[in-house]
Amino acid sequence: MATETKLPVTKKATEPALSGEAWRPFEALRNEIDRVFDDVGNGFWGRPLRSLGRFERYLPKTFAATPAVDVTEGDKAYEITAELPGLDEKNIEVNVASGGITIKGEKKEETEEKKKDYYVSERRYGAFERYFALPEGVDAGKIEATFKNGVLKVTLPKTAEAQKAAKKIEVKAA
Repeated sequence: MATETKLPVTKKATEPALSGEAWRPFEALRNEIDRVFDDVGNGFWGRPLRSLGRFERYLPKTFAATPAVDVTEGDKAYEITAELPGLDEKNIEVNVASGGITIKGEKKEETEEKKKDYYVSERRYGAFERYFALPEGVDAGKIEATFKNGVLKVTLPKTAEAQKAAKKIEVKAA
């Protein structure tokens, strides 16, 4: 009678390179990129970049937390420019206190749509607040704010001393 010799056999699972588990990190990356583009597409008061078709109207609408702001320095003044589309000057507040300037805004929007077979009522609210420390040399008593076409400009004039030209110091060889 012949004896049987059994050799240990190991089987390696072979998976196609482009299947299931291997692509889960890429799926998570894609979802994160989609979320980032949705956030960017919302802008300050906007709608998402990707459309959700007929279901979009039933999703909550939110506003971003802060508007786009530019701060510049000129010879005679600093200027803060904030883009606030959809707001009126009555919804914007600018305050100077405790060595800083605060810009606040709030938007409220309500819509109602009645059709033969449905009724939709939406309310959207959003508010923001930004604080900027006043630089040295600003004349706080002369700060002015103007609002036109959705753009707020706050002018922070410099004091006469701060406007003086810088004195150039000559560098001498030792």
